[in-house]
Amino acid sequence: MDKTNRLGEEKISKLLVTFSAPAIIGMLVNAMYNVIDRAVIGHGVNELGIAGITIGFPIQIIMMAFGMLIGIGATSLVSIRLGEGKKEEAEKIMGNAVTLLVVISIVLTILGLIFLDPLLKAFGASEAVLPYARDYVKVILVGMIFGTLGFGMNNFIRADGNPKIAMLTMLISALINAILAPIFIFIFRWGMVGAGLATSLAQVVSSTWIMSYFLMGKSSLKLRSKNLRLDSRIVRKILTIGTPPFAMQLSNSLLNVILNKTLIVYGGDLAISGMGIINSIQTLMLMPVIGVSQGSQPIIGYNYGAKKYDRIKETLKLAISGATIIVVIGFVLTRLFPNQFIGIFASDEELIKFGTHALFIFFLCLPVTGFQIIGANYFQAVSKMKPAMFLTLSRQVLILIPAILILSKMFGLDGVLYAGPLADFSAAVLTGIWLWKDLKHLNKDEDEDEDLLVLED
Repeated sequence: MDKTNRLGEEKISKLLVTFSAPAIIGMLVNAMYNVIDRAVIGHGVNELGIAGITIGFPIQIIMMAFGMLIGIGATSLVSIRLGEGKKEEAEKIMGNAVTLLVVISIVLTILGLIFLDPLLKAFGASEAVLPYARDYVKVILVGMIFGTLGFGMNNFIRADGNPKIAMLTMLISALINAILAPIFIFIFRWGMVGAGLATSLAQVVSSTWIMSYFLMGKSSLKLRSKNLRLDSRIVRKILTIGTPPFAMQLSNSLLNVILNKTLIVYGGDLAISGMGIINSIQTLMLMPVIGVSQGSQPIIGYNYGAKKYDRIKETLKLAISGATIIVVIGFVLTRLFPNQFIGIFASDEELIKFGTHALFIFFLCLPVTGFQIIGANYFQAVSKMKPAMFLTLSRQVLILIPAILILSKMFGLDGVLYAGPLADFSAAVLTGIWLWKDLKHLNKDEDEDEDLLVLED
C-alpha cells in the first residue's frame, strides 16, 4: 500500500499509533532540549543561569513560531493535496517552504544580533541576569537557520508517511545536545555559551539529516530545485494556514515576556528561575500531547480532502482519549513527587520551596489541556482558520495574559500562579463548545454525501 494512501484506508487506531508514537517520542526527546539545558545550567552554572535561559526563551519561541508558520502551514496543504492525488503540487509547496524558512531565518538572525541587549532587557532581564542571557542567546541566534529549517521541515517527513524517521531526526538531535551540554559546561567550563553551542550543533546535524532525506533518501516527496522559486499563490496559502500556530507561538513569547516582567516585580530573579523550571516541566508534560496532535494531523487532513468524515471523527475521538490519559498521568506524578521534579533543576532550598508551591498551583487544571490541544488542532488540520486561530490563542492571549495582569494586582505572586489553571479550564470549555458545533456540521455534510451516492446509484 502507498505510504500516503494508507491514511485513507488503514485502520484508524493502527494509523494513530503508527504516526503518534514516533511523534510522542520525538516531542519528548525535543522537550529534553529545554530540560537538559536548564538542569545542567542549574547545577553547573547557578540559579541566575536558569533565569538567563528563561529570559532568553521568548527569542527561541519566536524562532519556533516561524518554523511552525511555514512548516505546519505547508504540511497541512501537502496532506490535503496528497489526499486529492496532487503529488506534484505537494512537492511545489514543500519547495516554497524551504525557501521561506531560509530567508526568514537569515533576517531574524541579523535583527536578533543587532538588537540583542535591548530585547533581553525588554524581556525582563535584570543587570545580574543580563550577561547569562546574552551569552546563551547569541549562540542560539547564530545557529537559528539550522534550528528553524530542521523544526519546519521535520513536519514534511510525517506528511510523507514516515513518522519513524521524523522521530529519529529529533532523537539524534536531542542525544547530541544531551552529550555535548554536560561536556561543554562541566568539563570545558564554557558556561552559558557551552549550553547554547550544544543546542546549535545538535540542530546543525538534525537539519542536515532532514535535507538529505528529501534530496537523497527514499522519500515519496522530493525536494527539487525548480520548486524553490517562490509562487505568490502558494506562499499566501502557506501563510494563511500557518498563521494560527504562528500566532499561538508569538503569543506564547509575549506571555513569557509579561510573565517574566510580572514575576520580577512580585518575586524577583528567584521567581523567574522557579517559573522557568515550571515551564520546563510543563513542556515535558505537554510535548507527548503535541505528538498525538501531530500524529493525528495528516490522518485528519488526508481524510478531509478525501471526504471520509467517519474516519475524521474516529481519529479525533482516539486522539482526545490518548491525550487526556497522558496529561492525567503527568498530573498525578507532579502531585506525588513535586520535590523530585524541582530537584532535577536546582539544589537551592529556597528555589525548591518556591518551585514546589508553584507546581502545585499552576498545574491544577492540567488534566483538561490534552482535550484543548487536540480540539484546536482539528480545526488546523481541516484548514478552518478562524476557529483554529481563536482557539489556539484563547489560552495565551484572551485569557492567561489578562488573568496574570489582573490577579497579580489582587493577590500578588499567588495571583500569577492561579492564572494558569483558570486559563486552562476556560480554554477547554471554549474548545468544547466550538468543536461540538463543527462536528454537527460535519455529520450534516456526511449525510449529504451519502444521499448523493444513493441518487447516483
